[in-house]
Amino acid sequence: MAATSELRIDSLLSGFDQICEDFKRRIEEIQFLKSNWNAEIKRREALEFTCDSLKQDNARLTKLYTESLNNLAEQLENRAICQRLKELQRRNDEYQSKEEEHRKAVELLKKDHLKEVGDLEAKVRGLLLEKATNEATTSQLQKDLATQKDQVQVLSKRLDQLHSDKESEYLLEILDLKDCLLVEQEEKNELNKKLKDVEKE
Repeated sequence: MAATSELRIDSLLSGFDQICEDFKRRIEEIQFLKSNWNAEIKRREALEFTCDSLKQDNARLTKLYTESLNNLAEQLENRAICQRLKELQRRNDEYQSKEEEHRKAVELLKKDHLKEVGDLEAKVRGLLLEKATNEATTSQLQKDLATQKDQVQVLSKRLDQLHSDKESEYLLEILDLKDCLLVEQEEKNELNKKLKDVEKE
């Protein structure tokens, strides 16, 4: 029974070591995910800053184009000037179209990054939940190990007590046998003495 208890203790200790290794590995994964998360947030902030700068440049250029077009429309009236104005308008339209495409691309990138950040957050929450579960399991295993140790101590004490009781019992039996032998020896001596007396008579 003591051997079985030792095997169970060894098994519990092995499971506890495995859980500790898994726990350390999960902590490293959480730290790696947090680092990636922070990098994604910085990238998103950089994109937002770039987008804001582009919007400001677009507003400034639009204002400049509008002012230029108004000034040219007021000052120039011939056909060549009108063609030039049309060309400027065409270029402005192209710029507006490209700016709209860029804005849509930035919005799409934002959505993608938000989705990645959400996925990372969900993964971190899952790892934290797994960490809490592992901690609870570790605590339970430690309690089980303490209980097993207490049981082993109790069994060891009982075994020692049983051994002591048996030794006392055997010692008493030996003393009784010695007393019996002494009594028989005395009786034997007495009979020998009587036999010698009878032979003398």
